[in-house]
Amino acid sequence: MTQPAPSRTHRRPFRDQIRRNKTWIVLIIAVIAYLLISRMMLEAAGSPPIRFRLDVSPLMRSPWVLKAHVAGALSSLAIGVFLLSYTKGRRLHRVLGYTWVVTMAVTAISSFFLTGLNGDHFSFIHALSAWSVIVLPMAVAAARRHDIKAHRKHMTNMFLGGMIVAGLFTFLPGRMMWSIFFGV
Repeated sequence: MTQPAPSRTHRRPFRDQIRRNKTWIVLIIAVIAYLLISRMMLEAAGSPPIRFRLDVSPLMRSPWVLKAHVAGALSSLAIGVFLLSYTKGRRLHRVLGYTWVVTMAVTAISSFFLTGLNGDHFSFIHALSAWSVIVLPMAVAAARRHDIKAHRKHMTNMFLGGMIVAGLFTFLPGRMMWSIFFGV
């Protein structure tokens, strides 16, 4: 007796599981890379003690473009978390989605005026910003075409790469976000 071919609905959970696993793999690799790089940087600095504290004075003394960048990034992070966890396709999703696109554009574009991780040159984080500037209109166009699969892929990848991975590396020792939360 032959088994009937699995219907399309039976294959979807497996595809979703693979997609979720790829997401976790990327996040785990990013966290491991961050921890290794941070450890090397701290050891090179003589292993100073790490203490959590909140001191926003470095941000308050920073140029307006950095303040705009941080405001855009924090807004994008908050809106993005909400959008990923809330019901899709409703009016609130569309309104917040366009707001997220604007805050991501502010974050990505303002990053091109910020250097320092690599001297006065662009760093690998700027590649994520360039990718965001290119993919943002593609993701919006996909949503307007009702190509939900492409829209979901672009937006989720941009949130993970542009917000989570790039955001993680803003907390490297010696960078401003490090000094705000962990400075000695």
